[in-house]
Amino acid sequence: MKLLPVLVLAALPFYCYAGSGCTLVSQVINQAISPDVSEDQYVENFKQFIPDAEAEDAIRQAKQCFLQQSEETLTNAQVMVDAIYNSVWCKAY
Repeated sequence: MKLLPVLVLAALPFYCYAGSGCTLVSQVINQAISPDVSEDQYVENFKQFIPDAEAEDAIRQAKQCFLQQSEETLTNAQVMVDAIYNSVWCKAY
């Protein structure tokens, strides 16, 4: 299950490089990592971007994966996100 968060986070530089908005992606990732945001709250916050029930189920599974991680793993994920956003590719956006 730890592979899913790594793959999601690995895709961040491509979103930033494409200019799709690091701010929105940052909100999605920060709320995914946060243990204070419930699965239902997470889905509700980004409902406008969820096209169907199948996508909602996938998003719920991804959020649940983060909720099951230790505090150390979540901290490390945040460190990785920060490194990506401070990278050369995202600074331009």
